[in-house]
Amino acid sequence: MAHRCLLLWGRGACRPRGLPPPLVPGGRAGPTERLCLQTLYRYATTQAKTSRNSLLTDVIAAYQRFCSRPPKGFEKYFPNGKNGKKASEPKEVMGEKKEPKPAAAPRASGGGVGGGGKRGGKKDDSHWWSRFQKGDVPWDDKEFRMYFLWTALFWGGVMLYFLFRSSGREITWKDFVNNYLSKGVVDRLEVVNKRFVRVTFTPGKTPVDGQYVWFNIGSVDTFERNLETLQQELGIEGENRVPVVYIAESDGSFLLSMLPTALIIAFLLYTIRRGPAGIGRSGRGMGGLFSVGETTAKVLKDEIDVKFKDVAGCEEAKLEIMEFVNFLKNPKQYQDLGAKIPKGAILTGPPGTGKTLLAKATAGEANVPFITVSGSEFLEMFVGVGPARVRDLFALARKNAPCILFIDEIDAVGRKRGRGNFGGQSEQENTLNQLLVEMDGFNTTTNVVILAGTNRPDILDPALLRPGRFDRQIFIGPPDIKGRASIFKVHLRPLKLDSTLEKEKLARKLASLTPGFSGADVANVCNEAALIAARHLSDSINQKHFEQAIERVIGGLEKKTQVLQPEEKKTVAYHEAGHAVAGWYLEHADPLLRPRSCWLVSGARRPAPEGQEVGAESC
Repeated sequence: MAHRCLLLWGRGACRPRGLPPPLVPGGRAGPTERLCLQTLYRYATTQAKTSRNSLLTDVIAAYQRFCSRPPKGFEKYFPNGKNGKKASEPKEVMGEKKEPKPAAAPRASGGGVGGGGKRGGKKDDSHWWSRFQKGDVPWDDKEFRMYFLWTALFWGGVMLYFLFRSSGREITWKDFVNNYLSKGVVDRLEVVNKRFVRVTFTPGKTPVDGQYVWFNIGSVDTFERNLETLQQELGIEGENRVPVVYIAESDGSFLLSMLPTALIIAFLLYTIRRGPAGIGRSGRGMGGLFSVGETTAKVLKDEIDVKFKDVAGCEEAKLEIMEFVNFLKNPKQYQDLGAKIPKGAILTGPPGTGKTLLAKATAGEANVPFITVSGSEFLEMFVGVGPARVRDLFALARKNAPCILFIDEIDAVGRKRGRGNFGGQSEQENTLNQLLVEMDGFNTTTNVVILAGTNRPDILDPALLRPGRFDRQIFIGPPDIKGRASIFKVHLRPLKLDSTLEKEKLARKLASLTPGFSGADVANVCNEAALIAARHLSDSINQKHFEQAIERVIGGLEKKTQVLQPEEKKTVAYHEAGHAVAGWYLEHADPLLRPRSCWLVSGARRPAPEGQEVGAESC
């Protein structure tokens, strides 16, 4: 039965619904199609005598053998299509073994043998649309900018049309009666939105200015009664009466009134998508409502001009931190040997000793981005902001890898847990827990080095200082006399010194006059000397200016207006003379340079001996 139907189909007598029309020999077809149909015709003729299969099975088998695609509507009857295997693939010939081919992915159109899906398929989202759904406005995408420009031009044109279109000329009811209706130049009246009436003139009797005229009405019923009475008084009867037409027009006020509401809804949807209910920014953590969960870290890439040559007074710390620079420059050298670089280091020491400067110089020497953030910036009044900012910070660091992440004043967020919270977990503890998780989650191939600075290492949580997080603790103390001399050399470079001064000798002398000074104090002395020279209208900076700067840093401003009473002067004189006499008779006492007193509290400044930081006992 099936093969008889195929014979009839080949002769053109019948054709199943959904199958293509037959191409019998001699029809309008090319040589390839004609040969294919001839083969199909002979195959159906042969199988019609021997096959006992059902009609549908024989039709599908014959069509699948000679056709590359199934007929429309019959895709589900071709099981091979589920595996993405085309029917037109040649079979094994004479026992040859062929290499298995990977299953081809279904085409987007879904029209192939293995498609089985909807025609046309599902179009993948474009790159900018995916980013926009995640809350990131893709201003850098050319297609998005084009869509945004055309949308802005469209709505701008709509607003300009409603704002600057011709509004006609307003007249009163009396002007309408005397100048237009009584003269017979009115063709019809248009009541627009039941608010005003537009006057349409008879062809050829339009006003000179070309503008239409209109007048306001209070009520439609009152307007109709007044118009009816007026036409009766003017003798306008029958077909000569002025017709009244009611129309509705949009003046743009509805769109303008809806604009604020639409903007508010769009803003709320945008913030919700960036919040915990939505998806965060691409490559970053969740932003939270109003972006309070975003990190406040600053990324410095091209702005870093600090090198190790600009850092002085901490040579041991520079040698220890140089290993991080070598790792960032050549990580393969360590990975080939199986070595794991320390994930981070914590820089400890008194304030002003150069912890932040050393971290910035490390990034500048390695030529990698430098991400800096303060520990106090993680804590806010909202619950959950701290952990969200920590996640966002480390996502930013991974995005900019290789880089250096520097957390200044980490003691603000890394204090020991379990104190002062009455058994509950405070927001600071949640932030610290998230910080511990993020630091321990770093692997050795991330190429992110974490540096932190603090002057209170004793209050830090032990879990923060264990190996695997901050592997090393680098102490940066106040510089010695050689360190201060090298720091003075660095800060004396940009200053315009007197021609009689030599930088080497001046640096050593100033270092001996500033015992216990930190690097920040030395920089302050050099800056104060330049300010004093400018205040005195000097062309260059001499040694006297540096001495005055040291006096100001140590004792503050000189109080020239402070007047002492005679008794007070006598008391201070005895006190300062005692300093001088005692220093003269003591064997190991330093020579007195200048007494300094404030009322009855006095002090004395003495130079530090060369190479000596701790003085011997004087008595």
